[in-house]
Amino acid sequence: MIGHIAGSNLAPRFALRAVEVIGHTPSYIHDRYHGGMQLRAMTPTDLGELAEIDATIESDAYLHLQRDGEGLSATWSVEPRDLREKLVKSNMPGDELEFTYKQIVAGVMEGMAWCAEHEGMPVATLLAEPRPERGLLEIVDLRTDYDHRRQGLASALLFRTVAAARDAEHRALFASTAANMQSANALLAKLGFELAGLDEMRHTNHDVVKEQATLFWYLALTD
Repeated sequence: MIGHIAGSNLAPRFALRAVEVIGHTPSYIHDRYHGGMQLRAMTPTDLGELAEIDATIESDAYLHLQRDGEGLSATWSVEPRDLREKLVKSNMPGDELEFTYKQIVAGVMEGMAWCAEHEGMPVATLLAEPRPERGLLEIVDLRTDYDHRRQGLASALLFRTVAAARDAEHRALFASTAANMQSANALLAKLGFELAGLDEMRHTNHDVVKEQATLFWYLALTD
């Protein structure tokens, strides 16, 4: 599941057109990050700094899921709402995630690992793994340091990944988030990802009540 993404307030729509996103990286990405900020592939040296990125999750809104009907007749509606209590949650990379970063950076596993570098240090990272049986590239992790948010770093890393995924002929990008991850959901919607499914019992039998149901997002790269 994607970690914290710096972004704007939650967008009211979830399937926005993004013609400028698909197929290439806009030229302003290169200009904006020339000099003080650089986008590049991660190296083994960066792995030791991964835990230093303060990717604390903060959110004051969520996507409320309303279920109507039963069985095969059930339907869902989605509505942005304020959280009853602001979410502040640590987002340190676990052992499994760190191992996946290491394997992909070393070339042992297929995948992509990008970072945004500031003054020689990674301040945002993105990790993606291919799912060849489904023709997808899954965004496994996307994190931005607390002090470098709202600078477009997550968007830039996603643009880079979209371009690379098209070059690799993946049919779509896939990402999963939690309903209470306001910034992540807003950014994916803004960049043209479509909300295509949900899991109301992925972690507990009461994920919806706990405002943390899992959402599935796709960005189609082919017709």
